[in-house]
Amino acid sequence: MPNSTSRFAICVRNAGVPASLELRKVYRVIADAPAASQGLVRVVDESGEDYLYPDSFFVPIEVPKAAVRAFAKRSA
Repeated sequence: MPNSTSRFAICVRNAGVPASLELRKVYRVIADAPAASQGLVRVVDESGEDYLYPDSFFVPIEVPKAAVRAFAKRSA
């Protein structure tokens, strides 16, 4: 993903992993510089755990602070 500081991304592809990633869903991104250098991004997927996926599966987004709080409440 171009912006390694992004905390959220929208899934735009889920080839081979439709049970793990839903298209058009917003996912929390976890910083992982070694993975990013290999074209991967670490996200918290449908299992509730963080896994690596191709960065081409996601588009980074900026979210308002209120939305960040809402996502934090959902995962807590």
